[in-house]
Amino acid sequence: MIARYTQPEMGALWTDQARFEHMLRVELAALRAVERHGMVPAGTTTAVEATATVDVDRINELEKITDHDVIAFVSQVAETCGPEGRFLHFGLTSSDVVDTALALQCRAAADLLDAALAALVDLVAAKAREHAATVMMGRTHSVHAEPITFGLKLASWAFELARGRRRIAAAATELAVGKLSGAVGTYSQLGPDIEAEVMAELGLAIEPAATQVVARDRHAAFLAAIAVCAGSIERAATEVRNLQHTEIGELQEPFRAGQKGSSAMPHKRNPITSERLAGLARLVRGYAGAGLEDEALWHERDIAHSSVERVALPGATTLLHYMTVRLTRIVEGLIVRPERMRENLDRGLGLFASSRLLTALVEQGGLAREDAYAIVQRAALKAADERRQLRELIEADESVTSRLSADQIAACFDIDQMLRNVELIIDRLKGEAANVVG
Repeated sequence: MIARYTQPEMGALWTDQARFEHMLRVELAALRAVERHGMVPAGTTTAVEATATVDVDRINELEKITDHDVIAFVSQVAETCGPEGRFLHFGLTSSDVVDTALALQCRAAADLLDAALAALVDLVAAKAREHAATVMMGRTHSVHAEPITFGLKLASWAFELARGRRRIAAAATELAVGKLSGAVGTYSQLGPDIEAEVMAELGLAIEPAATQVVARDRHAAFLAAIAVCAGSIERAATEVRNLQHTEIGELQEPFRAGQKGSSAMPHKRNPITSERLAGLARLVRGYAGAGLEDEALWHERDIAHSSVERVALPGATTLLHYMTVRLTRIVEGLIVRPERMRENLDRGLGLFASSRLLTALVEQGGLAREDAYAIVQRAALKAADERRQLRELIEADESVTSRLSADQIAACFDIDQMLRNVELIIDRLKGEAANVVG
């Protein structure tokens, strides 16, 4: 992933140096286990550990000859270990090391994602409580519907992001498996007892029935969970973009001193970060699709998945981490305009009361639903077309006033009454926000 969209701590996990260091960690754990079982001379692991060094440049040099990066890696490390280096990779096949090391990398990446998502969920939940009573117009099909509060909107984001966090954690747990069962998973070289000891040291579970590789449904599920979470971030970013429209103007991304929105139009303050997040979500979904394609490997293994994963796993984790951090910054500095929210609500001519008028005419006025619907719709469409207040038309309509009292009509336009349960919804965020149960 390019540096522009990479947070340093995540980028550090996916360097060639980090990859080979994780592979060396697996090699050394395996060497310790075979030494304990008397399969290599005593003291071999201590001697190897004392000098074993990863040199990426040398690995690349050797790979030009071998055309096999794992062989190049083993040869390079062995060069640094003296005579004992011949016992590196003892009884192993390449995928034993590569897949087990990849599980370690993915777990570390998942830990960074988890911390970033926890912070984001906590922040969004706090903002939801802050804006629990900030009234705004709810919109469906981009058209005014009924009033909501901005806190309710934020609570929805918080619960969804919390679910995304849990999905990623669950998928990462499923992916945290390794294998040392050899070329086709039969333990023809090393026994299950060696594998169990190594995985216990590394903190990984064991692939119960491996081929030459760990099954790729695990990686596909991890990428899919990441893609779903990226979609949740895109949902929030898209809402910021929409509510920053000039004609709406209820929200605005942070706009720092010295920032410029357009090379030609000095007045512009554009939601560029939200737009960027929407674009990056498309890439993450693409990585998930590629991961799904990797499931159906030929026979006990082919290599079609390898090239995909070298791009998709670093790319997806790096982008989601970046997106999470960036959305956190947006929410932290988000400019909320309650006065514009109220202005837009008032511009709606009271049409938000139509559903409560319909119910009142049925419940209190004794009308059939179809008849009540026709009365309210006729008045509402007239109000919209003539730019008049719905309440004014309703109070002048004998088919309504003959059935509903003035107080009953007024109650239909009572926004506080419509929002009476919002606090209850937001109260569901109580406790540790990052552990919200959706």
